[in-house]
Amino acid sequence: MALQPTLSDLKLSEFQFSDLLDALFPILVKYGLKALAALAIFTFGLFIAGRVRQAVRVMLSRSKRIDPLVVSFLSSFAYYATIIAIIIAIIGLFDVPTTSFAALLGAAGLAIGLALQGSLSHVASGIMLLIFRPFRLGDYVSAGSYEGTIRDINLFFTEMSTTDNRKVIIPNGMVWDSAIINFAAYGKRRMDIIFGISYEDDIEKAQAVIRQVCADSGLVLEQPEPIVEVDSLGDWSVNLICRFWVDADNYLGAKWKLTKQVKQAFDREGVSIPFPTRVEYKIDKSE
Repeated sequence: MALQPTLSDLKLSEFQFSDLLDALFPILVKYGLKALAALAIFTFGLFIAGRVRQAVRVMLSRSKRIDPLVVSFLSSFAYYATIIAIIIAIIGLFDVPTTSFAALLGAAGLAIGLALQGSLSHVASGIMLLIFRPFRLGDYVSAGSYEGTIRDINLFFTEMSTTDNRKVIIPNGMVWDSAIINFAAYGKRRMDIIFGISYEDDIEKAQAVIRQVCADSGLVLEQPEPIVEVDSLGDWSVNLICRFWVDADNYLGAKWKLTKQVKQAFDREGVSIPFPTRVEYKIDKSE
């Protein structure tokens, strides 16, 4: 029965490490230089991609007919397209035919699509947002359970800033798949403020005071005309509702200003604003 050859039979001592180096050195030189060249191309390519994005943004911004949202999206698309072209060029540097690479990429497209279906859905959602444009840059919206001002939109996500100046990044898929409320779409908004007066006060006088404050505020729109009516009879007060319209940009400012001015006007005109009171009785047990 033949035995397996032992290490001594292989005569490894005759093997020269220099022979291995001689064989590998040309390969290391060839592909090492290509790797350095690929790194240099990629680094320079990132710089070029940034310049392409900036150039597209500047060029499209010159036209007043192109929405800023479209400018932001297309400049982002140009940036990523440039990076993809650079990657294909780097692959061709290693003697991989770009035609073969394209065929390989097509064959692997299904697997890549399944693996990246979340990211690709964000791209598709970004395109839908671009086509239908439910909002514009600077609009105050509620989308994806967040609320804020739209600052940017690109291939993958939408950026908004909240009222307390926090930056929120929302994937485009979450924005498109959720209900979008655009508070600035129509240019003006309606506001309702409730003012309580005492049951002893003159209702018509209080209504006239509120109407005069609305007329003098400079924020309340004349059309539609402000409405001041009795809304309900509360436990402590007669509740008057003041319903008026303001420019969307002045929404919160109008609420704060009118609330303050109505209170001051009530004080001047002798209209009281009731509030809950409590009466305490003390029993003297010594009597």
